[in-house]
Amino acid sequence: MCAHNNLMTRIFFIFPVVTGFLLWLSFPGGGGIWPILFVALIPFLAVIRKGSPKEAGMYGFTAGIVHFLFLLYWIVIVLSRYGGLHWSISVVALILLASYMSVYFALFGLLARYIFLALPVGAVLWLLPTLWVGIDWIRGILFTGLPWMDLGYGLWEQTGFIQIADLFGHHGVTWLIVFINTLLAILLTKRQSIKTVCFLTMSFVLVFASSTVYSKWRTAEISLALSDHSIKKMRVGIVQGNIDQSIKWSGPQQRDTVDRYLSLSRALLHDNSLEMLVWPETALPFYPRNNEYMQSLQSMTAESGSALLTGAPWYEIIDREARKVKFFNSALLLNPAGRLGGKYYKTHLVPFGEYVPLKALLPFLAPLVEAAGDFSPGKIENPLVWRDSRIGVLICFESVFPEISRKWVLSGANMLVNLTNDAWYGRSSAPYHSLAMSVFRAVESRRSLIRSANTGISAFITPLGNVEARSELFEPYGFSADVVLYGEKTFWARYGYLFGPLCFLLGVAASFVAIMRRRYC
Repeated sequence: MCAHNNLMTRIFFIFPVVTGFLLWLSFPGGGGIWPILFVALIPFLAVIRKGSPKEAGMYGFTAGIVHFLFLLYWIVIVLSRYGGLHWSISVVALILLASYMSVYFALFGLLARYIFLALPVGAVLWLLPTLWVGIDWIRGILFTGLPWMDLGYGLWEQTGFIQIADLFGHHGVTWLIVFINTLLAILLTKRQSIKTVCFLTMSFVLVFASSTVYSKWRTAEISLALSDHSIKKMRVGIVQGNIDQSIKWSGPQQRDTVDRYLSLSRALLHDNSLEMLVWPETALPFYPRNNEYMQSLQSMTAESGSALLTGAPWYEIIDREARKVKFFNSALLLNPAGRLGGKYYKTHLVPFGEYVPLKALLPFLAPLVEAAGDFSPGKIENPLVWRDSRIGVLICFESVFPEISRKWVLSGANMLVNLTNDAWYGRSSAPYHSLAMSVFRAVESRRSLIRSANTGISAFITPLGNVEARSELFEPYGFSADVVLYGEKTFWARYGYLFGPLCFLLGVAASFVAIMRRRYC
């Protein structure tokens, strides 16, 4: 009997492996077959109640490790090719990161087992998606957070379905995906009474119909609002320089970099209606203060009458006598008069990329920040202002964090701009992930979002999440479009951002009740 149970346990481990593989098939940059998202979790959900609590946790960890190894493989490229670490150390770092992320899957597996076994089927249907989203939310804030490609992001191109994000953010879309997976898992793995089937069916109709009707209604409403001739627009140009990351910071390359951006920009400036140019994160590979190359930029803006929003490193002297200087990853707004019209310092820095936590204890990781600098965080205050635009800037992976775009909207931003340098990722899935997450920032906030990336993917994204124009990877690119300046404050920006923490609290409470019932019943 014991041998039989051990055999079944080993067989059951195949199911979470299948879930991890199906998630890869469904995500952009993997298979990109988005409908698989609605069934990908079924193998995992089918087995978590079959074994002990320890086995349920291990099933979750197994699904997670397969999923995150596929999802985050580009970490090896970042650390080895550009971070200066040996490839073997980079692989170990990937495994450690994937293992950390998989702990959250393991926690879900453990707690979901108790909910499955101790609570009524109807409660299970509603509580498992809630628990999943709650765990996603806590993963997005612990240790600075890494909410990379939560399940909802897999539907980034299905704009007719994701408009509920202006209510509950991307977490709301994730909730729907897990809800449908849970429903199918319940129906496929255990025979239910007619009464239970009716309840499950009614729940599905309620959830699916309400979300679909809302998305269609909001699409029509926002489309009508955006087509109003009285709404303000701005003609904006994106420039993608496609500068090789390995030589970008070398002295001789700086002039070539500036010349390439100027050349691409002047091609766009033949359009006399152009009001602003957007260059990527650290498009200027030097400190602009008193730099000789800034004269060329000032001449371009003066001749064209257009502003320039560009990424650049920046420094502030804190104490001249003590030689204390702070360095920042910044966005600079250069107006036609040749003066800085505003600047923003990146607030959410990349750990082990832009700074090393506990650097004194981890000196061997110093090469990771040598190329880009060891930066200090800024803070979000007022949007950058140019004519009718109030610009909220998201630098690099700040577009992954919905709270940052929310802060910009509440401070008055009517447009979001994501300056990024995705060259670090190479030809991997990561640039596609970044684009997918940016789409949700536009829908949640109902703001036009402009992505300007060094090597791609650059894009114009509407408040409905439609990608109107986009570049290819590793190609020079210049394009201009009219950008809507929309000022609505969505339910998500005011209240719906609390959906994630509320799911966490409810999921924890449900898990506690389920554990107590299993223990004393």
